[in-house]
Amino acid sequence: MYYAIVFLPLLGALTAGFFGRLIGARASEIVTSTFLVIAAGLSWVAFFQVGLEGQEARIEIMRWVSSGELQVSWALRIDTLTAVMLVVVNSISSLVHIYSIGYMSHDPHRPRFFAYLSLFTFAMLMLVTSDNFLQLFFGWEGVGLMSYLLIGFWYQKPEANAAAIKAFVVNRVGDFGFALGIFAIFYIFGAIQFDTVFASAPDQVGKTFAFLGWQVDVLTAICLLLFMGAMGKSAQFLLHTWLPDAMEGPTPVSALIHAATMVTAGVFMVARLSPLFEFSPTALSVVTFVGATTAFFAATVGLVQNDIKRVVAYSTCSQLGYMFVALGVGAYGAGIFHLFTHAFFKALLFLGSGSVIHALHDEQDMRRMGGLRKIVPYTWIAMVIGTLALTGFPFLSGFYSKDAIIEAAFVAPSAVSTYAFALTLFAALLTSFYSWRLIFMTFHGTSRAAPDVLKKAHESPLIILIPLGLLALGSIFAGITFHELFIGKGHLEFWRSSLFVLPSNEILEDLHHVTAVVHWSPAILMATGFLVALLFYKITPAAPANLAEAFRPIYLFLLNKWYFDELYDAVFTKPAIRIGRFLWKKGDGATIDGLGPDGVSARVLDVTKGMIRLQSGYVYHYAFAMLIGVALLITYFMFAPGAGS
Repeated sequence: MYYAIVFLPLLGALTAGFFGRLIGARASEIVTSTFLVIAAGLSWVAFFQVGLEGQEARIEIMRWVSSGELQVSWALRIDTLTAVMLVVVNSISSLVHIYSIGYMSHDPHRPRFFAYLSLFTFAMLMLVTSDNFLQLFFGWEGVGLMSYLLIGFWYQKPEANAAAIKAFVVNRVGDFGFALGIFAIFYIFGAIQFDTVFASAPDQVGKTFAFLGWQVDVLTAICLLLFMGAMGKSAQFLLHTWLPDAMEGPTPVSALIHAATMVTAGVFMVARLSPLFEFSPTALSVVTFVGATTAFFAATVGLVQNDIKRVVAYSTCSQLGYMFVALGVGAYGAGIFHLFTHAFFKALLFLGSGSVIHALHDEQDMRRMGGLRKIVPYTWIAMVIGTLALTGFPFLSGFYSKDAIIEAAFVAPSAVSTYAFALTLFAALLTSFYSWRLIFMTFHGTSRAAPDVLKKAHESPLIILIPLGLLALGSIFAGITFHELFIGKGHLEFWRSSLFVLPSNEILEDLHHVTAVVHWSPAILMATGFLVALLFYKITPAAPANLAEAFRPIYLFLLNKWYFDELYDAVFTKPAIRIGRFLWKKGDGATIDGLGPDGVSARVLDVTKGMIRLQSGYVYHYAFAMLIGVALLITYFMFAPGAGS
């Protein structure tokens, strides 16, 4: 069963990739989608077998690397954490595949697109089933590569190429730290198998090494290097800049990257490595701080974005910050629970946005939408459900998972946790406002679309609406159905050893005993955000423009995403270009080539040109040259030393 779960997406990718032109686009769509649906069904079977019945397993496929002390097998690690991720990845990916059949129906390169989607899914499956750090790194880099190919799928567009390169480069920054962390693990522990490293982790507590005159804690350094990789992959503060630009890819790509695969890899990695992070309070504090800052930062930027997909993208960035807050305070189950529920309602919002874009013939600017509720009623219902789940409406998915993270930050005993509680609570208000702003600007009021576009607008076909309906069901019921397993009284039996916490860590128990004020605060702020959005975009539609004009510097600051792109351009990009140009022109061109091959060839040409001038073609010139030569030889022999002896 597990072989089928993992390798069916690979088989589909190979079929569409190598034989797509032979079998045709329709067959490529059917093959890849069928394989993903089968894998998704088997993943749910595995979820109940492993999570509820405890049928954990380790399946060794083959010996992979054997080099001195480095002995690595390619194996599938099947525990509860893996089972949860299998459900998330394969379920969302299968629905994205089905949705893409309708959404990409007019694209001439559908076999390549579906091959990329399936290969992306396989890379993520490699990551979540990894049993060692090398296999984890293989999947980690695999999703990075496939995100580059999918974001730049429409490579004829310069914007898509630039976005793909940006995502790839920014992730390389994070992956540099991630690779260093893996190197350090092998150096310290002498192995990269998870079980071996986790068993030895307590022995490294308190040990330090000297670095630039400082004594640095070993486990803290390793965890921070690994978290650097998570910051890049999961678009956390400072390494977040690639995420909004990734919207240049097709909408199904956005849903797959942001809901189920790439961006959740960092969250999964920290949860998987909880046996390391639990022994480093400093690293956990950094995770908490970065997550809370990201949640707040992305929510503020989302307030003023006008591209419908970018609003949802910044929402993803903010929600990932929530997940890292949960991991940082030690509530690993709550973090993975939010990852689980978030996959449903965020995929729903992305695919719903795609349905709107499809209806308006590729229009993405919400300022040119409005009044679509009656034109695309099913899409409107799906988007409202996704928005209710995202904002934490009582008894929908986000109410159980996101609010649990806020409560965990409240009960965690540290100053950083207090900071996280304040920022995540405020971010809940902002999330509600920008989410309902999207709904009101897109579906309500008077239409601002061009008349010819509005005339052709239509509801999406069933092949697009069916995945939206299934995701809407997940957005409604995933929280209430599974919260007892993930964070309730049965969480210890459910997670077993897949998530490690110290005996002193009782945060999942404590969060259930917060006061009613704390428990209902997110819901109150959610309602407040809704009412403010209603006031601004329904009752007094002129208010947003007036407010933006009154506070123009703040508005521009948020509209330009805190000027991070401009800052990085000034601090890193332009200096790198200047240094590169100097090294190219002066170093490589003038020095190496000038004194080397170019210089030698130039001197040879100069000598050759001089010799050519002597080849005049006149006989008397050659005779004269011969006489001069004879005269020089006679002179030499007459006056040379020993010539007269």
